[in-house]
Amino acid sequence: MIPAPFDYLAPTTVEEALAALAEHGDDAKLIAGGQSLLPVLRMRLNAPEVVIDLGRIESLRGIRDDGDAIVIGAMTPHSVVGTDPLVAEHAALITRAVEHLADAQVRHRGTFGGALAHADPAGDLGAPALALGAEFVIAGPGGTRTVPAEEFFVDLFETAIGEDEILTEVRIPKHTGWGAHYEKFVRVAHQWPIVAVAATVRTDGDTIAEARIGLTNMDSTPLRAKAVEEALVGQAATADVVRSAAALAADGANPPSDLNGDADYRRHLSTVLTRRAVLAAAGA
Repeated sequence: MIPAPFDYLAPTTVEEALAALAEHGDDAKLIAGGQSLLPVLRMRLNAPEVVIDLGRIESLRGIRDDGDAIVIGAMTPHSVVGTDPLVAEHAALITRAVEHLADAQVRHRGTFGGALAHADPAGDLGAPALALGAEFVIAGPGGTRTVPAEEFFVDLFETAIGEDEILTEVRIPKHTGWGAHYEKFVRVAHQWPIVAVAATVRTDGDTIAEARIGLTNMDSTPLRAKAVEEALVGQAATADVVRSAAALAADGANPPSDLNGDADYRRHLSTVLTRRAVLAAAGA
């Protein structure tokens, strides 16, 4: 289908984009890479009067080292994030997740911040960002504010970004030297995950010193599998230990039921994928 008519704006600064949002309010939609919004427009599930394209704002692109964190601009394409050496060294879990994200064409056009702001619970980046303790820098009329991942994902397709605000960058604390793995289960290639598990583990010899685990598509937002994390700390990275801890993966989760599987199937799947992801991250 053809989208309904709309006016198109392409600001070159964050300030111009915020001014456009303030002027047009509920009649406007932001577009980043367009991989989520364009299908919606074509199906006329949404018909904004104004589309504000963030693609010409160069300050929203790029990856930099900022001491104890790396900073990824919201408009940085997935393909850049997935091949960046800083990300690979200090936030390997992001690299692993991007490798599994859709296909090469989507990774070329889609943006890191756009996917996170879209907040699809089946999206591949929410769980890794949550597991790594990411912080989201949001610009608005009153300046900028920083929101931790635990508060950023509010509900299905809903985040802490206000209607008059823009996500500008994502700060990810360095997890240098941590093992990482993203285990994703799909029926066909490039599909949204039925369930996926993001695991990053710091080992001390054969012992798990720290573990951080995020779950994809197990609730209306990404989840931390904190019961599994606590059960793993101080334990040997053996198959039996990890299997026992992974059995707790679905604690507190409220997974959906749909054509790909019901809630009980997803609960079971989360335990299997958590075991695989943790063992791979720990190098066991």
